[in-house]
Amino acid sequence: MIMITGASSGLGAALAGLYSDDEVSLTLTGRNQQRLEKVSAALNDNVVTHSADLCDPQSVSELFDSLTEVPSTVIHCAGSGYFGSIEEQDPIAIKQLLDNNVTSTIFFLRELIQRYRNQKVDVVVVMSTAAKAGKAGESTYCAAKWAVRGLVESLRLELKDSPMKIIAVYPGGMATRFWETSGKDLNTSSFMTALEAASMLKQALVSTKHGYISDITINRG
Repeated sequence: MIMITGASSGLGAALAGLYSDDEVSLTLTGRNQQRLEKVSAALNDNVVTHSADLCDPQSVSELFDSLTEVPSTVIHCAGSGYFGSIEEQDPIAIKQLLDNNVTSTIFFLRELIQRYRNQKVDVVVVMSTAAKAGKAGESTYCAAKWAVRGLVESLRLELKDSPMKIIAVYPGGMATRFWETSGKDLNTSSFMTALEAASMLKQALVSTKHGYISDITINRG
């Protein structure tokens, strides 16, 4: 079974479609149950949806309680964007950005590791190329993604002797509704589609008995 967070739109929804084509059992989660059901309606019958607020540890715990089996792969796509020059950014929106990207990931990975540390689970954490370089007008977004990268690299050390593996993913710009809610107005016609990025990521996640790709950067052309 594969669990995908942030599955109600964008990369998460595109990945759900690709894995559904393989007849894989899926658990899809996001905040909006209606949007999750809309995504799942186009997929096979082996799909379960469960709305959850990953910023709420109780909601995260209930999400994992709902699982009927240990997932083989967990793909964490949930997150949000917020852009603008630092002096123009709203403090409430900054806090929401940090909660949606950093707090949610900490709570989600904390619960996941508590339950499955000794299980062979591939944990895929989708960040952004903003986690690798600073960008003007994206200061707090970069700060959030750098924080998640630090979390991932630290947890890898904690899981050194565990069969659980953490895979870091750094996608570049995708033409999704992400930009509509981020406050950044730009032309995305040259950006990857979510399906293009999902196809490349799915290919890269194929592992062998003795190897896997631990860090994946997906740049737009």
